[in-house]
Order: sequence, then structure tokens, then C-alpha cells
Amino acid sequence: MSAEISIGKHLIGQKRPTYFIADIAANHDGDLDRAFKLCELAAKAGADAAKFQNFRGPKIVSDYGFSHMNSQVSHQAKWKKSVTEVYDGASIPFEWTLHLGEACAELGIDYFSSPYDFEAIDMLDQYVPAYKIGSGDITWIESCLRMANKGKPVLLATGASDIGDVQRCVDAILAVNPQLVLMQCNTNYTADPGNFDHIHLNVLKTYHEMWPDLILGLSDHTHGHATVLGAVALGARVVEKHFTDDNSREGPDHAFAMNPDSWAEMVENTRQLERALGSGNKVVAGNEQETVVVQRRCLRAARNIRWGENFTREMIDVLRPATPGAIMPYDIDKVIGSVALADLEKGQDLRWLDLGRA
Repeated sequence: MSAEISIGKHLIGQKRPTYFIADIAANHDGDLDRAFKLCELAAKAGADAAKFQNFRGPKIVSDYGFSHMNSQVSHQAKWKKSVTEVYDGASIPFEWTLHLGEACAELGIDYFSSPYDFEAIDMLDQYVPAYKIGSGDITWIESCLRMANKGKPVLLATGASDIGDVQRCVDAILAVNPQLVLMQCNTNYTADPGNFDHIHLNVLKTYHEMWPDLILGLSDHTHGHATVLGAVALGARVVEKHFTDDNSREGPDHAFAMNPDSWAEMVENTRQLERALGSGNKVVAGNEQETVVVQRRCLRAARNIRWGENFTREMIDVLRPATPGAIMPYDIDKVIGSVALADLEKGQDLRWLDLGRA
């Protein structure tokens, strides 16, 4: 399995900066120029990639199936149009792909997509450096393998699935392609604050235990930065969030998306967190060298001591600063009973050269 993978010019791995994907999804609102604008805004806000979704209504939803449901549910309950109409309006023509890829290249960010049918998978192959599998297709192994067999990195979102669903799909992909990013996800798009109770970031620990060599990620739909920062602290190195320029616009993805200001803040906060996470080795840090002296204690003479005196506990103070070379408090038992080999002033630090055995 790959400890690191490459997407475009970006190396992604545990020791690499978090890779941020701006999922523009349906927020282009059917306008190619608007899609270009969102890519530009995402790049300026610190995104490493702009991602779209390639689907055609008849290839992803059954009009019969949704029209025969009693009502639209979950986040779809707020849609003013039917599910089929919304998907038709949110789809992007295949002809946009070349232009979007070129625009992202000029902006210095990666371009890729989540394809939702075989034709889209094959069409994208010459344009994208990676594939993203949406949570809803985790049980469609046939489609997942079609992407995995392209030999490019695959990002798998795992929302609305159990560990059996995840293991089935991961095992299938890894059998043909080791370049997998496994992403925790919750697919409730209502932007309800209660969704934080259902994110379950600790699943990332489970994923690491089961597949310790896989790169982990987060596909998130909550407001704010808590979920992202928590995921990065738990080892995620790929973060995908929806992106828009105006959360008040009408459309299925605008309400819960990040905007340029909140995106830039998220990236800045994450970069600070990455710096703070640092190394797993517990050492005196570079900026603590002076505080080791001024905050720690060493052994000092509690009174004036003359040559030849035997040390008792009452003759020793434990005080700051811990002068370099002085005897540390954990050695106090070794000092008691020793003999002074020099005259020492009250408050003077004790050193092994000034002591001998009685």
C-alpha cells in the first residue's frame, strides 16, 4: 500500500500538508462562467483542488422511484423542484470538462470529479489526476472498480455506510489499486447543528487500525471548522468541503457550503494545527531551552557551608533557576550524607565536583 500518493503536483501523506478539495458540485448553477469564477475564488482561498460532479439525471436517479415515494425526505424535503428536476439542473455537460481542467491548471490547482456513470468515468480519464467516489456509490462495486482500474488515485467517501460496506469496497479497490484515500463522511446535508452528534470522527481511528497504511480523509458538510480540525488531529490529510461564493443562493448545495472567507480561515487554522501537531518525540523544544533553566529547580545551599561538612537534608534548598551543570532535585538522596569539598555560600548551586563521599 502507498504511504504517499501524488495527485497532480501534490504529494499527499501523513507527513505532508493537508490537501484541500473545494467541491463546487452543483454550485455552478448551470453557468460555465460561474464555475470558472468559483474555481478562481477557491484557489485564492487556499484550495488545492476544485472538484465537480459528473452525472446525468436519467443515469443517477429513477424518476419512477422518486415520484412514487410518499414525499421527499432529509435535505431533499426543502427542494422546491422534484428530485429528477434538481439533478437535471445540477448536471454539467461533458463539454465543460476540458475548459474546467484548463482553468484549474492556469490557477495552479488540480481538477477532478466524481463521476456517476460509466460514460462519465471513461470520459474523465484523460482529464483528471484522480477519481472521487461519492458515498452513495460505495455499494456499487462495479463502478468503483471501473475507476480503480484506471490506475489513478481513488478517494472513497464512506457516508451512510457501515463497516461492512466500507470493508467490501476497500478490499475490492485495493485488490487492483493501492492508491486509495479513505474518507470519513456524514451525508446529512441539512446544515443542522445537531449533525455534529453524528460525525463520529473517531471512525478515523478504526480505519487506521484496519488499514494502517492508507491515507485518511474527511468529506464534510458541517458549518465551522471543528470537524475539520478534529479530523486532521486524528490523522486525516485530505479534506473535502463544498464551496460557494454566496450561501444564500438557491440550490441544493449552497446552504452548507464554505464561502471564500470561511474557507481561507479553515485553511489558516489547519496550517496552524499542523505546525502544532509537530513530532511524536517528547523532547525539550527549541523554544523551551531558556525556560528549562528559569522554571526548573536545582539543589542549592540552604546556608553557608564549610569545607568538610556532611550534608543533611536541612542544608539543601530546592530552588529556581536550574543552573546548567547543577545537581537536579531527583538526585537529592545521593547528596545527603556526602561531604563538602569546598566552602559554599547560601544559595549557591550544588555541583558534583564540590561533593565527596564521607
